[in-house]
Amino acid sequence: MVDVATRPTLVADDEVSRVSPVRWVRGRVGVIVASGVLLLAIAWALVPSIFASGDPLSGVPAQKFQSPSAAHWFGTDNLGRDLFTRVVHGAGLSLTATVTAVGLALVVGSLLGLLSGAAGGLIDAAIMRVVDVLLSIPALLLSLALVTALGFGTRNVAIAVGVSLIANFARVMRSEVLRVRNAPYVEAAHASGVRWYSVLARHVLPNSIQPVLALAAVEFGMAVLAVSSLSFLGYGTKPPTPEWGSLISEGRNYLASAWWLTTLPGLVIIAVVLAAQYLGRRFGGGQR
Repeated sequence: MVDVATRPTLVADDEVSRVSPVRWVRGRVGVIVASGVLLLAIAWALVPSIFASGDPLSGVPAQKFQSPSAAHWFGTDNLGRDLFTRVVHGAGLSLTATVTAVGLALVVGSLLGLLSGAAGGLIDAAIMRVVDVLLSIPALLLSLALVTALGFGTRNVAIAVGVSLIANFARVMRSEVLRVRNAPYVEAAHASGVRWYSVLARHVLPNSIQPVLALAAVEFGMAVLAVSSLSFLGYGTKPPTPEWGSLISEGRNYLASAWWLTTLPGLVIIAVVLAAQYLGRRFGGGQR
């Protein structure tokens, strides 16, 4: 026989455990939408022909400057090329450069932060002074200076953006290493005679990497913006190969008469940037 005093608690627990699907979806609308945007952009980059089977480089001059319609979702440009097809096929270069930049910054910055936090002393001071110098320079300005020195091309754009992001990853990794290295299990590993590099690989790094990965998701959105900005300025791939930033640049001369040439590719970039930053901050606790 169930005691009357405990019955309300049992009912309440049962009600909490049974959350309706509608309430579950409502609480995660932002995550679902942001994930859908990123997955769609990745699908564009991997299999663009499924979403836009046309040729992004050829057009019909007689159909130039057509506004968005059922036949041309994003309209056509000054050469009669379908803009939606060019946006879809341009996702490959733009996102490849972004992934390369974030991957470079993640690996190099994490290694520098790990070395700085674990070694301490003069090594820590030297690395952090370099990081401070990098942080004092605006990321876009640093990227612009680097890509000017390296030369034009999507690969050089990715390297330049990646170098400009290294300092953020190094700073976050160092702070996490400083927090973890004095943990009891790390001290126990040192006391038991485990080699220092084994302690770093097996104990310090795995327990320090989560905030860095969250930062990578946030910086992914900023890297998309930086890569597109450099492409807009003409440092990316050569025309007529489509790239998100270059598509906006090509349409700016026709902004008064063909607004869709800049607005719609710009909205795609904004959607990807906001989706990446939302997911990074949602699951990373706002780590920066």
